[in-house]
Amino acid sequence: MSDIPSDLKYTKQHEWVRVEGDLATIGITDYAQGSLGDITFIELPNVGDSMAAHETFGVVESVKAASDIYMPISGEIAEINESLEDAPENANNDPYGDGWIVKIKISNPSDLDALLDASAYEAETAS
Repeated sequence: MSDIPSDLKYTKQHEWVRVEGDLATIGITDYAQGSLGDITFIELPNVGDSMAAHETFGVVESVKAASDIYMPISGEIAEINESLEDAPENANNDPYGDGWIVKIKISNPSDLDALLDASAYEAETAS
């Protein structure tokens, strides 16, 4: 069974969101990295890019497939996880820690209301 921390919000496309004040950290879930297999490359956006909710902001490539990553909420890219350029496997090994992908400055906090909580995401991945 996948690890689904209860303090995070989730999307049906398998991204997670950790909100800290007006910043949100975003990554792919344990379920997503498990489905993808060994991650070989993660395409990152640029700091300063403005993103709308549901917009593609990057690509995760693995030995099995390439998958778009979707912005769960709207905001401006405040920071990217540059360590993923040299160590994309961090998204496999520690998806909720060292494997985070971007941090954004939240522009529309009401976007968070559309995200799933841990139990709803767990139900989503069970089906």
